[in-house]
Amino acid sequence: MHVGDYLRRIRYDRPIDLTAETLGALHRAHIMTVPFENLDIHLGVPIVLSLPAFYQKIVTRRRGGFCYELNGLFAWLLEELGFEVALHSARVASPGRLSPEFDHLVVSVALEDRWIADVGFGVSSLDPLRAGCVTGEYAVMEQDGAWIVSRGTEPAYVFSLAARRLEEFEARCVFHQTSPESHFTQSAVCTLATPTGRITIAGRRLIVTSEERGEEHEIHDRDVYRDLLRERFGIELRAGEIDRLMSGVRP
Repeated sequence: MHVGDYLRRIRYDRPIDLTAETLGALHRAHIMTVPFENLDIHLGVPIVLSLPAFYQKIVTRRRGGFCYELNGLFAWLLEELGFEVALHSARVASPGRLSPEFDHLVVSVALEDRWIADVGFGVSSLDPLRAGCVTGEYAVMEQDGAWIVSRGTEPAYVFSLAARRLEEFEARCVFHQTSPESHFTQSAVCTLATPTGRITIAGRRLIVTSEERGEEHEIHDRDVYRDLLRERFGIELRAGEIDRLMSGVRP
């Protein structure tokens, strides 16, 4: 890893020290510059659990990714900077059920307190969350030996503090790329936090939200789609790739 290139990718130019403040600044910089996206799944490009592959995609080619890629690479950056990190398996919550183990990858960072870093959950906290605390609308609380990350009154996911290896997430990573039951195979998504809210392309819809309002528009033109990816997300794709994404037909 070239740490300097990674820091430039996320536009981080502040001093580095092993503090909660630095962790928070890195976390926020990452979420504000690297999109959460599943475009490769809809372009027929396999996602392999490999830190060098993550680095090549996200830093060198300036793409985004989903949880295994984003959180896996961010954990590597933190480790290179000297932070004590661990990977954990999380089960995503939906009404009445939890998804299987390894459905989501989340990172913990041990400082004076334990912090939960998650730059790969789509819509999530801009800042790392301190375990056992409420931070704004988010909370990380322990219940019966499990840790629950909640937004408002709704649980987002449940995890244990057992340290995991990246390769343990392989089966679920394959599932999310190939199964018709995976929500990642249903529609192409690219989303990024903004200073006032979030911008998202979901299928052929452009969704812009802010603290005060939300707007939604249908994207009908290939050039508009390509320009949005380039100008708002920093992603460059070929015309044929744009056509495939807009068609909604997976290879």
